[in-house]
Amino acid sequence: MPTDEPPATPDPHKTARTYGPEANRYDRRTTAYQRWRDAVVAKLDVGTGDTVLDVGCGTGLCMSALHDKVGPSGTIVGIDASDEMLGLARERATNNDWHNVRLLSASEPAALQDVRADGALFCAVHDVLQSPAVLTQVLEHLRPGAPVAAAGGKRPPIWAWGLRGWIRSLHSPYIDDFTGFDRPWRLLAAHVPDLNVRELAFGTGYLATGHTPAPTP
Repeated sequence: MPTDEPPATPDPHKTARTYGPEANRYDRRTTAYQRWRDAVVAKLDVGTGDTVLDVGCGTGLCMSALHDKVGPSGTIVGIDASDEMLGLARERATNNDWHNVRLLSASEPAALQDVRADGALFCAVHDVLQSPAVLTQVLEHLRPGAPVAAAGGKRPPIWAWGLRGWIRSLHSPYIDDFTGFDRPWRLLAAHVPDLNVRELAFGTGYLATGHTPAPTP
């Protein structure tokens, strides 16, 4: 029986072991979800010249759409726990001549130390979204009032119980702990007061958008 208690802070070494073996086939196995990646980037309210934080960037599958939004004068800061995933993201950036992509390892405690971003993307990063400590660390590197967008899978509603086993199996290679899978955005909502959530695909996925608190006048 799932609980509503958040798991402990994700162990980047464990995450690296989870994703490392999947790196070379990750793009192929998740091709069907590219339209959702493009959809969540489209909802992220950043523009030309902005710096955007791509949390759990993986192999860089959101970077093309992000690059279209921020342009060559903007910056994409990708952070991930898997060196194998980061290596493929680096190849993607090099092959596309994206000179404004900066890649960071989540295993480095001070990875985000000098980052100040205008927006943040959380795409298919369930374990990250279930950690209050990691969320706080990431969001404190955003400017006040910065846009945030998140998307991913979720446990289907009770009326679609027949899909639950299939959805869990589909996501199990990429999720360490399914705690909070009913409402993956619930901890993010504590940091993003205007968070708007739209469930997708018969309740098996979601897209959430909002802003960090604006500065006090």
